[in-house]
Amino acid sequence: MANRLAEQTSPYLLQHAANPVDWWPWGAEAFAEARRRNVPVLVSVGYSACHWCHVMAHESFEDPAAAALVNEHFVAIKVDREERPDVDAVHMRVTQALTGHGGWPMTVFVTPEGQPFFAGTYYPPEPTPGLPSFTQVVTALGEAWRDRQDEVLASASAIVEQLEQINTLPTASAAPVVWDLLDAVSADFDLLHGGFGGAPKFPAPMLVDALLVKGEAGTLDLAQRTLEAMARGGIHDQVGGGFHRYAVDAGWVVPHFEKMLYDNALLLGSYVRGWRRTPQHEAGLRWLFERVVRGIVGWLEREMVVEGGGFAASLDADSADIRGMAHEGIYYVWNPSLLVDALGEEDADWAGTVFHVTKDGTFEHGLSTLQLRGAPDVERLESVSRRLLEVRASRFEPPRDGKVVAAWNGWAIESLLWAGMVFGEREWIALAERAADYLWSTHWVDGALRRTSLDGVVGDAAGVAEDHGAVAHAFGLLAGVLGEPVWLERAVAVLDAAVAAFAADDGGFYDASGEGLFTRPRDVQDNPTPSGTMALVTALRSVGLLAGRTDFTSRADAAARTTWGTVASSPRHASAALTDLLAADEARKGLRPAVAVVLDEAGDPLNDAARAAWRMAPAGTVVLSGRPGTTGFGRWFEVNGAAPSAPATESKLTHARIGGSGQVEVESDEYEEHEVVPLAQVVHVRRGGVSFPPASTVQELRAALWSRA
Repeated sequence: MANRLAEQTSPYLLQHAANPVDWWPWGAEAFAEARRRNVPVLVSVGYSACHWCHVMAHESFEDPAAAALVNEHFVAIKVDREERPDVDAVHMRVTQALTGHGGWPMTVFVTPEGQPFFAGTYYPPEPTPGLPSFTQVVTALGEAWRDRQDEVLASASAIVEQLEQINTLPTASAAPVVWDLLDAVSADFDLLHGGFGGAPKFPAPMLVDALLVKGEAGTLDLAQRTLEAMARGGIHDQVGGGFHRYAVDAGWVVPHFEKMLYDNALLLGSYVRGWRRTPQHEAGLRWLFERVVRGIVGWLEREMVVEGGGFAASLDADSADIRGMAHEGIYYVWNPSLLVDALGEEDADWAGTVFHVTKDGTFEHGLSTLQLRGAPDVERLESVSRRLLEVRASRFEPPRDGKVVAAWNGWAIESLLWAGMVFGEREWIALAERAADYLWSTHWVDGALRRTSLDGVVGDAAGVAEDHGAVAHAFGLLAGVLGEPVWLERAVAVLDAAVAAFAADDGGFYDASGEGLFTRPRDVQDNPTPSGTMALVTALRSVGLLAGRTDFTSRADAAARTTWGTVASSPRHASAALTDLLAADEARKGLRPAVAVVLDEAGDPLNDAARAAWRMAPAGTVVLSGRPGTTGFGRWFEVNGAAPSAPATESKLTHARIGGSGQVEVESDEYEEHEVVPLAQVVHVRRGGVSFPPASTVQELRAALWSRA
């Protein structure tokens, strides 16, 4: 018999719809039922791609005896953390405070008023050393509520009071010294394996972006080495593109195999920006970064687009083997005999060396993850990778969580626009535009943004701060790329709604409304994604520039100040705020955020001048391309002294080429530093109150973009 989850729009909740546990979705009705019965509430939080969430579900939630205990003593609420990040964040703080660690599945017990009194993560079906069984926990807490309810309520009140004190944001009266912050980040760099910290090791796209802001040798080296290590590691799907969630080891060899949209969306942008900061003479590194970019976009196109144009949330870590048994990572790993079956003896031997597929295996059961070693023949690598992907397609695919999350799609749109403009791929821009159309038509409901949808049906959960920031920023960038003011109008509407909904008294932002929660969530540290505050700050800055909304810029400045205390104490874990601080430091030295207006009679988003601006512009620059006289962008297209269009020339923007040996060679036809390269379109750069002379060559454009006026 189905429980109350059967009508939900979360695939994770739908996975539990047939459980014998009498699950409720998060909402006032569940807590009203707890008050009516005078029983506490079990809040179980997880997500569709979570391996241990599935384990606990099979062991406990599908067990009739365990379910009967839960139903007798509690009202049980199942929460998809991706659909309700506010619920997840508040209860994760509780779990970390009470246990010293966090993770999913998360198991929190709260009073009928929502105050927590006990928390943990995974509980096994039978007790293990140091860990009680799930049924032991349920039984003990049910008895405690029945026999010592006053004590439980007092404990819950004390926990809430302590959490309020712990969760106070650190403050700072002045901006931290950025070089001190960069020194602190450098101290955490793994000199042997690249990346930051030890095992488990997570991708750090926002930290890489921070290191790319100044582009000086030291920070650029850290960024490049991190990008290269991830690109070569087992965390990177070498044949199918995209990245797994994290590496369980320090050397990036064995990943936790789930693939999340948000990781790949952010990493896509970081690899594009890493590519453009890498000098032309480092052709091998540029090729590697471009390979990653094309792999991520290929994965998005092939496996993640849902009907209507949005992007699905994730792929599961688990999939079935040939016997139908679920195993983590089995879809992605190989051994020498599997390579022979797929490629034949000669290519299998070559691939085994290039991808480090060993006889003993680098994973488990003699199987290996694929890592990229050395500088292989590029054409042969492409051929072998394509054939392995074709063979892999015959395996049982990991399940997909098909829900569309607004923020994650916003970051995907942003990065696709970056990739499309830098690499000249028109279809990537179209892919971004289709996703933006989906968000606006499906997720913007009655003047408010919703967080998720499934199969074109929008969910009830309201958009949180990160949704508004990511979507508004994506819409603003799309307006600039296409020269279509309707997207700017939509970006402004989303930000106006966000400022009204999430404003805090100190000038910052809350992460969500807090409705139904014992405290209102607010955290300016980043998780795998930017904090809600920094998502809004980024959008307010870019949209404020395009729309001429100085109130947006001032609002961004005020919110950024609320992050200073946090970034000063832990810059690696507040890297989005670090990026903003570094850009502000550049602005104080004259490199203030600029708008580059490209005048293109043909109205082609991929005109050479726009692409050149995207490739060369400093962080924080907004590029706006359109026909002369375009309206809807304030006064940006009312430019004076426009130079005549330069004569059309063959594009100088090409990619690394492959030499006769199959090795990457320095590209000879990209912009030369001292060659005067005319542009077919005129670009006007305005920084603050300074308007630069119209640029009609690459050299003039570079000078205007980087002038510290």
